[in-house]
Amino acid sequence: MSKTALNLVAIFVFLMTLSTLLGSMFNLSPTVPALATFTILGIATFDSFGLQGKGGTIFLDWVAGFSPKHRERIIHHEAGHFLVAYLLGIPVIGYTLSAWEAWKQKQPGQGGVSFDDAELASQLEWGKLTAQMLDRYCTVWMAGITAETLVYENAEGGADDKSKLAGVLKSLGFSASACEQKQRFCALQAKTLLQENWSAYQALVDAMRQKATVAECVKIIDEKL
Repeated sequence: MSKTALNLVAIFVFLMTLSTLLGSMFNLSPTVPALATFTILGIATFDSFGLQGKGGTIFLDWVAGFSPKHRERIIHHEAGHFLVAYLLGIPVIGYTLSAWEAWKQKQPGQGGVSFDDAELASQLEWGKLTAQMLDRYCTVWMAGITAETLVYENAEGGADDKSKLAGVLKSLGFSASACEQKQRFCALQAKTLLQENWSAYQALVDAMRQKATVAECVKIIDEKL
């Protein structure tokens, strides 16, 4: 379960405890908050061990989804991944814009862009990952954070992207400082690609906002390029 979800559970338990202490003032049976607390803790436990915390993520994303700003951030973030992947010749095979869509497609997080990464996986498996291939995928992973920062001057998403990138770099023997340096370099590469193709990026955002298919998104990018 995510840290935010755990914090919400802790707040709920505190409120239920408080209601138990103050229940006599409002003729509230202590059984009610006790049952509510037991139920919430049971759901949280099942989510943590049975769903690997995805239930809490879906619920929080559903609540946040009522905010247009939240939805727009996700679209701009994922459009950054999509466009940079396309520009670097990495085939995009799908995308999701909510935790529920991601869960149905067996993806982590609140949304994401799926790539054809068979070549990357093969090179990692055989320990022969080229520097060019590493830079391409690292740039794509940092593109969501970069796009969000360009539009909103900061990034709220991207923890999964950084974690994935750090995992690959550490498996290749990169030190912590080298990982940070690689992240900064690839973020700069992504920024350059996005700024040089800004009209295509904005058109892609509009298309993804309308839930266009991958093929339709690619056609729109080609038209702008």
